[in-house]
Amino acid sequence: MQLETQKLYYTPEEYLEIEEKAEYKSEYRDGEIVPMTGGTTNHNKIALNLAASLKIALRRKNYDVYIGDVRLWIPRYRQHTYPDVMVIEGQPIYTGTSTTTVMNPVLIAEVLSKSTKNYDQGDKFLYYRSIPEFKEYILIDQSQYHVMHYVKTAESQWSFTELEHESAILSLQTVDFKIELRDLYEQVNFAENNED
Repeated sequence: MQLETQKLYYTPEEYLEIEEKAEYKSEYRDGEIVPMTGGTTNHNKIALNLAASLKIALRRKNYDVYIGDVRLWIPRYRQHTYPDVMVIEGQPIYTGTSTTTVMNPVLIAEVLSKSTKNYDQGDKFLYYRSIPEFKEYILIDQSQYHVMHYVKTAESQWSFTELEHESAILSLQTVDFKIELRDLYEQVNFAENNED
């Protein structure tokens, strides 16, 4: 005999209320609340290396860099998510009255893990592409030198570049920024293969 489990449906407002009191972060996927997995030290180092380098490069320019704890709302697909790194040009557009959830990144970077890489490369990228301001997507493998870089062209198509060597240079298009993969992966230990 199989037991049927009833899927709970939550409104975005219910999710935000639950998330505000939660001890751990969860994403909201069109009615479903999905707990986030914990990040590895490699994941954290890569996200921090990128965010810190971006912050320094964009100092005194009209951009803000956000990491991990700032939530993104994607209205078309009813998704609340926490990108690893986001860049917003000008002022953030908030949803609701708080300053915890933004809607207008021009650039998003995700550090891939075994449990999220298919989602990050597939449905999540589809959701992100519905954001009018969004123009650049960076997917960073944490287990080897491997970066996938997508840029929205003037014709609203997406060009793709793949980088796989420590001396390769990631050159962004939406902001004036370049970083060698050896710097992006600084202090990352590939031998630690305990991805989340």
